[in-house]
Amino acid sequence: MSEKGLTGFARFRRRRRSEALRGLTAETRLSASDFIYPMFVTGGAGLRRPIDPMPGCYQLSVDEAVKEAGKAHGAGVPAVLLFGLPASKDDLGTSAMDPDEAVQRAVGEIKSSMPELCVITDVCLCEYTSHGHCGALTAEGEVDNDATLPLLAGAALSHARAGADAVAPSAMMDGQVASIRASLDGAGFHSTAILGYSAKYASAFYGPFRTAADSAPSFGDRRGYQMQPANRSEAMGEIAADVEEGADMVMVKPALAYLDVIAEAKRRFDVPVAAYNVSGEYSMLHAAAANGWIDGRRAVLEVLTSIKRAGADAIITYSACDASRWLAGES
Repeated sequence: MSEKGLTGFARFRRRRRSEALRGLTAETRLSASDFIYPMFVTGGAGLRRPIDPMPGCYQLSVDEAVKEAGKAHGAGVPAVLLFGLPASKDDLGTSAMDPDEAVQRAVGEIKSSMPELCVITDVCLCEYTSHGHCGALTAEGEVDNDATLPLLAGAALSHARAGADAVAPSAMMDGQVASIRASLDGAGFHSTAILGYSAKYASAFYGPFRTAADSAPSFGDRRGYQMQPANRSEAMGEIAADVEEGADMVMVKPALAYLDVIAEAKRRFDVPVAAYNVSGEYSMLHAAAANGWIDGRRAVLEVLTSIKRAGADAIITYSACDASRWLAGES
């Protein structure tokens, strides 16, 4: 007998009538093992500086970053993604490759205390340049793609030397993956993986991050090198180029407004696809929940489930620790 039985219409509600049945029939299963937890690391000691537009997130000194990584690891999160706030900035962002900077030191200390935790480092120059753009500038104030490549490669190599498991170039410079792969391989770091920010859009949802990372451009914007939101086929070209250049994993950023891009990337490419549930997506849910307009916990888990349902193999999210706790049945 079919699902319609004797009534002449399907009884889909039978599978939804209890928590147990809903669990048994769920098509998408979210778990702590899906998450990558991003953190902002700075100098000093004992610092947990709140980030105003991102409740629950902090700029962390290295010692506090190690503690925060331990919290994530204890919750079952398998990986962290580190962003740095440097002691000084210049036109070329040269401190990005300084082995004594916060990210490099945090990598070493986290790997020393938790060798099984995967440590990924963001590779970009926007936090490190005095002008806030993602690379070296021409005399006319444009970002110079080819002059930026060796700077990114140098930063990635310094992260690998510190012990990073993977580097994640996010500057959206053409050829950045190939340049970094050549640099890593040339120095013997054949096992250091590359997570490419392959389809990174020029999004309005990055605002809170730029406060957190002190990385807002001092003039202009980044639409000349980040992708325009209207384009999906171009994203496939960007991803294909990164895979061809040696990316081991690729990323779509942001996630929530680009679920169709995530889904198509997963269909078309035989590499793991990550999605970044970015700061603006995080902050707007927290703001709505703080005003009592939504159930924050349910909304966060619904959003993360939608990202995984679209095809993401890994989700970079500031909600990683909270979501892991909620999925484990804790309050």
